[in-house]
Order: sequence, then structure tokens, then C-alpha cells
Amino acid sequence: MRTAVIGFSALLLATAAGWLPQAHAQTPRDTIVMAKSIDDMITADPAESFEFSGSEVVTNVYDRLLIADPLKRGELTPQLAQSWEVSADGLTYTFKMKPGLKFHSGNPITAADAAYSLQRAVILNKSPAFILTQFGFTKDNVAERIRAVDATTLTIQIEKPVAPTFFLNCMTATVASVVDSRLVQSNAGTDMGNTWLKTNSAGSGPFRLRNWTASQSVTLEANREWHGGAPKVNRVVIRHVSEPQAQRLGLEKGDFDIARDLGKDQIAAISNNQQLKIVQGDLGYIMYVALNQRHPILSKPEVREAIKWLIDYEGIERDLVRGTYLPHQSFLPKGFLGAIEDKPYSFNVERARALLARAGHPNGFSITFDVRARQPETDIGQAIQASLARGGIRVEIIQGDGRQVLTKYRARNHDMIMVQWGPDYFDPHTNAETFAMNEDNSDNARSKTLAWRNAWDIPDMTRRTAAAVAERDGAVRTATYQALQREHQQVSPFAPLLQQIEVAVMRQNVNGFVIGGTFGSTLYYQLTKN
Repeated sequence: MRTAVIGFSALLLATAAGWLPQAHAQTPRDTIVMAKSIDDMITADPAESFEFSGSEVVTNVYDRLLIADPLKRGELTPQLAQSWEVSADGLTYTFKMKPGLKFHSGNPITAADAAYSLQRAVILNKSPAFILTQFGFTKDNVAERIRAVDATTLTIQIEKPVAPTFFLNCMTATVASVVDSRLVQSNAGTDMGNTWLKTNSAGSGPFRLRNWTASQSVTLEANREWHGGAPKVNRVVIRHVSEPQAQRLGLEKGDFDIARDLGKDQIAAISNNQQLKIVQGDLGYIMYVALNQRHPILSKPEVREAIKWLIDYEGIERDLVRGTYLPHQSFLPKGFLGAIEDKPYSFNVERARALLARAGHPNGFSITFDVRARQPETDIGQAIQASLARGGIRVEIIQGDGRQVLTKYRARNHDMIMVQWGPDYFDPHTNAETFAMNEDNSDNARSKTLAWRNAWDIPDMTRRTAAAVAERDGAVRTATYQALQREHQQVSPFAPLLQQIEVAVMRQNVNGFVIGGTFGSTLYYQLTKN
């Protein structure tokens, strides 16, 4: 029955997107059809988008001053800016814009657009705004500190010196995307165009947003005038297909050109199919379990540690995600400066029970566990539920789609939760800040990091993490992050589980899919279809 429902929904979506596949027929030659779970997408506004699916869309619709080259990890490449320089005191960054570039609307791209975009993100203060506000920008000073000197010159004055590569890497995040200020202001309403930009676009990137229907589909149309070169296909249609098996069957039939969420069983099943091929890429996505410190039991150090000993890390990787995730127990992804590969925890019921007894809970306790309703999260959640039961912890799993789980998490209304985190830029501070900093634990805090979401009040670790950003000695900075991670493993309310390996399965006639290390560097413009 479920397969039939998915097939009917796919037919309706195909009609809405302007094409109708025939049975066992190929998708249109000028269109890439991608099957992907996109129920986490909340908005297409770059000042607000902070989820994997939405930020990937934003990356392909908008340009930034500079980007991190996904093919050369860590290398900064000009995009809208042609050059930049840093003042001797390390406080002022000056960008020179490339001349003659235009938005999708035909409006010229100027330094004023770049200034407006960054100012707007700070003033709106949505989830990703902390990437900018950490440099001292507020709604009251941002117009003075981020400004266009003339049509091609942008100056940004930060509060205190930091490692220049850190600041520049932050400018590659999706929140730093440049919007068409004239178009946005003409649709501004009372919220600087936030409502309008949720489902519309005002960019200059290789694609423009034609349509987004939540938890159904996204349609992107090629921008033939893009300064980086016209995309090779006319459109990219991303269809929400949550079940890996449905993605596999659609791919084999030719209904999809690319499937993004196949699990180990589906990948094994298609390994001998000569019509398909596998493309892999290392992702910085960390899947982790988090414990809300507002919960009176979870706030006990012995309980936090006991839960870490009650997770069967090796069994989860071996039985559920082999080939798509690797075991990983620290907050920095493999490949980042200062990342460690220590795995101090393993499944140990006896040790966990002793810790629970010391915490005053020898018979365990009951707790809720929020898990996204898709694979492999559902299976992993059930595996953790079963292993925690061995220690006497009774877990009630609450499933929801991506938006529901994230909304609850951001409101700090969970007990225990399992989600993924992806780096916003190629610098260790992108993860260190969110996992190991919480400057203000109040409900109306300006910076709502993952530590904040779990009400983990850590002034000393926050101070040390913040200091690491200003360290210009690479060896010292590396050692600092290594020490922070080892301490974090022992005392934090986080249990990192896995680091994702992106596996995209494509039909043989599709090429040019670029898998980036962050959700802001997976690109579609090089896609071709023979």
C-alpha cells in the first residue's frame, strides 16, 4: 500500500513540476530529478535557512563574496568579490566587488547589496545569525560597521582581531549569501522580506527558485546568465522521498536520476546494476544524541556518562549504517584542523549501571527521545532505545518530521534527542562554537548554540573556546581544540555517534555532481545528462 501511495504522489508532483514520466521511461533530457528526504527544509531565505536541505538549495540559488572550494577543501575562492584585504590591526576587512555582475532580476550587484544582505541577517537574528553576530555586530551598530564605501567597495569592521582565515571562512556560510536588495525591499512587508523569501528567491547564483512545496518538492531553473558559466541542464527537481527503498526502486525504473539517501541494504542491492553508479564524498555531518540539562535527572554527570556507555556504537555502524557512516565520538569532523579520532566509549552495561546507582537511580528512570521519522534515524533510535533498556532506562521514542524535531529542539522542549549537525564553514570554530560555547543560558539569548539548546551552562569552556579563535599559531590552536574535544567527550551532554559519508547513486548518463564537505558546498551547476 505504501509503495502505491508514493507512486501516486510522485505522479502528482511530476505533473506540477511540468513533466510526466512514462512507465520505465527516462526523465527529461534537460532535467535532473533527484530523490532526497527534504522534510527538514523550513525556508529558502538565506538569512534564516539553517537546515541541510534548505541550505543546499540556497547554495545553488545565491552567490557569496567568496566560497570554500568543495574540490579543494579549505581553499577560499572569490565569487562576487574579486579581492580582499585585512587592515594591520586585524579589525577591518575590505572587499572589492567584481564589476558588471547581475542578479536574476537583471539588477546590478553592488557593494550596497552585500552590505544590506549582511545587515539584514544580523537584524533578523534568525538561527544562523550567530555566525555573524559573534564578530560584535548588533542591530544597533551593524549599519555603521558593515557598509558600502562605493558601488564596488565593501568594508566590514569587526569587534576584535581573530585569525583572518576564521573570519573569511565565516563569509562562505550560507547566511552570508548576497540578496538583491531592490527586489527584497520591494517585497519587504514588515519583516525585511523574510516571509516573501521563504518561498521566493532574490539571488544571482546558477539556479533560481521556481517552486518549493514543503515536504514535497523543490524546482530550480537554470540561470543562463550566471557569471560562473551557464548550468548544463535547464532545471533540477528535488522530490521528497523519505524511504530509501522507494528511492532505489524509482532510480532503477528511471523515474529518478540521482538518489541521495540510500542505506547500506539498498546500496548492496544495486551494486551489480550496470545502469547505475555510486559517487561518494566525505561530509562533516555529525550524528549525535543530546541531553537537555533542564531535565533534573539528565543534568547529573553520572547519568550523562552512563548513557554514553549504554550506546552500542559498533553495533549501530555494523548492522545499520555500514558504508554510509563511520563511528565518530568527537565534535570536530575528521579532516578539520584539530580533529581527534579518540573513541573512549563502548557498550558497557555493568559500568553504566554502576554510574546510575551512584546518581541515585539504580533502577533506572523513564525518558522521552525525539527522533526524525526517516532512515537510518528510526532504526538507530530503536537500537539506542533497546540498549538503554539494558541499563534500566525506559525510553519512549517520539517521531516527527525534520521541521517538527528541529522546532522542538530549538525551543529546548526535549528530554533526549538525536539529530545531525553539519559545519557551516571549513574552520574548527564552526563546530567548537556550537558544541562548546554558551555565552548566555537565558531563554532570550542572542547566540543559541547547541550547548544553549541543551541548557548546558559552561562559562569556563566558553571562554577557552572563544580564545582559540584569536590564536594565530596553528600548532597551539590545534592543541587547544584537541584538548577541548577530549574534555567535552567526558563532561558534555552530547554523545556523538557517527560521521556521515555522502553516497549518491546516479544513473550512468549523469555526471558532474559535486559533493561538498558542508551543506553549503554541494553544487548542481556542473551536472550533465547524456
